Amino acid sequence: MESINKKPILVFAVHLLIAKTISAQANPGSSPTTKWTNHFQLTTISQKHSGFKSLYNGNNSLADTVEPTALSLTSTLFLGRKLWKGAAIYFNPEMSGGKGLSFTKGVAGALNGETYRVGATEPQVFIARAYIQQHFAIGKWEYEHFSDDVNQVADKIPSSRLTVTAGKFAMSDLFDDNLYGKDPRTQFFNWSIWANGAWDYPADTRGYTYGLAAEIVKPRWSVKVSSVAVPRIANFHLLEYKIPKAHSETIELDHAFFIRKKEGRVRFLLSNTHSKAPSYQEGLHAINTKDSFLLNVISGNVESNSYGGKKLGIGANVEQRLTDRIAIFSRIGWNDGKDVSWAFTEIDRTLSLGISIQGTAWHREDDVVGIAGVTNAISKDHKEFLKAGGYGFIIGDGHLNYGYEAIVEAFYNARLINFLWASFDYQFVNNPGYNKDRGPAHVFAIRVHVEI
Repeated sequence: MESINKKPILVFAVHLLIAKTISAQANPGSSPTTKWTNHFQLTTISQKHSGFKSLYNGNNSLADTVEPTALSLTSTLFLGRKLWKGAAIYFNPEMSGGKGLSFTKGVAGALNGETYRVGATEPQVFIARAYIQQHFAIGKWEYEHFSDDVNQVADKIPSSRLTVTAGKFAMSDLFDDNLYGKDPRTQFFNWSIWANGAWDYPADTRGYTYGLAAEIVKPRWSVKVSSVAVPRIANFHLLEYKIPKAHSETIELDHAFFIRKKEGRVRFLLSNTHSKAPSYQEGLHAINTKDSFLLNVISGNVESNSYGGKKLGIGANVEQRLTDRIAIFSRIGWNDGKDVSWAFTEIDRTLSLGISIQGTAWHREDDVVGIAGVTNAISKDHKEFLKAGGYGFIIGDGHLNYGYEAIVEAFYNARLINFLWASFDYQFVNNPGYNKDRGPAHVFAIRVHVEI
C-alpha cells in the first residue's frame, strides 16, 4: 500500500489555522471597515479523456489512448491588511500539485485551468501574490462601501479614483474580467473560455508576474494600464528583469451599459510584449538547418541568447445579463502570430461564446449551469512551423493537417453546503492541436471546491 503524502494535508491545515486566527482578531462583522481580510480556497479536479483516432503522435501530443486519471489540487490563503487611508497590502501563499492530462500538452485551449505545463506532480508551496494597492480620489466623488472579499479589505473607497497596484500579481486579476467566464475554480475549465486565448498574457508558468498597474475608475467606465515582467524562457517559472529589453504593456478600456435595464459590460484590450521569443520563420530555418539550440528555445527547454521578440495583440470581451438568471458572454482575440508564443498558450486567433444559467428555476439559486464554445486558430507562419515538425511549449504532433481547434464545454456547479461546491464538467475537443489527423476527444471531469 502506498504511503500518503502528508504535505498537502499539512499546508491545508496551516492555511485554515491562520485564516481562523486572523478572522478572530479582525471580526469583520463589527464594522463596515476593518484592518484585516482573510479567505481560503481549496480546489481539486479529477479529469479523464476518451481514446480517439490518431494517425501519428509527437512530443507534445495529447495521448490518443485512455490515460490514468489526472488529478490536480490547489490551496490558497488570501491575506490582506489595511495600511493607511486608501492603502492595503495583500499576500497569498499557495500550494499546487498534480498534473493535467498529458502534462497539459496537446490542446492549445488547454483542458484544466488549475494545472500548468510542469513535469513535477509533487505539491509545491510558493507565494502566488504579494502586492500593495493604493486608491486616490480624483474629480467629483462619493464613497462606495466595498465588503470584505478575496484580496479586498472591507473599506469605503472613492467612486471616482486612481488605483495603483505594485508587486506580484496575476494579470488576469486586473484585466480581461468577466462575471460568467473567468474562474476555473467555479466556472469553465478550458483556458480559452475563461481567458482570451490569443492574449499571450505575461506570466510565469503558474500565471503570476511582477510589475506595476494603474487604473482610473469612474461610475460607468474605467481604463487601466500595466507594465510587467515576462518569462526568461517560454512558459518558464523564472522571469526576465532586463526591463529595457524584455517587458510587456497592456491597456484596457471597460465600459458598463444597460439593455432593457439589464447590465452589460464591454472591454477592449491592447497588449504589446518584448521578449527573447524567436520568430516562426527562424524556427523553420532551424528545422532545415537542424539547429537544435533554437528549436529548444522555441519549445521552452533552454534560454535564448538574444532579444528582439515582439507580439502585438488585441481583444474584446462582452458580457450581458438577459434575465435575472440568464447571461451570455463572448470574447474575440487576435495577435500578429509572427514570433512564437511565450507565456500563455499557442493561440493566435480566438472566438468564444457562452451562456450562464442560475438554478433559480429548479429552486437551486446558488447552482450554475454553463455552456460555451470556442474556436481557436493560428497564423500562417505558426502553421508552417508545426507542419514542418516543429514544437512549441504546449502543442506539436510532429506534423500537421491543419484545421481550426473547436471546443465545446458544459458544466454544472452545485453548492452542497455553505462552503462546499461540486461540479461535473464535459469538453468536446475537435482537431486537438489544430490537427485534423487526430481526435475528436471527449473529456470528463469532477471538481470539488472549498471556499471560506
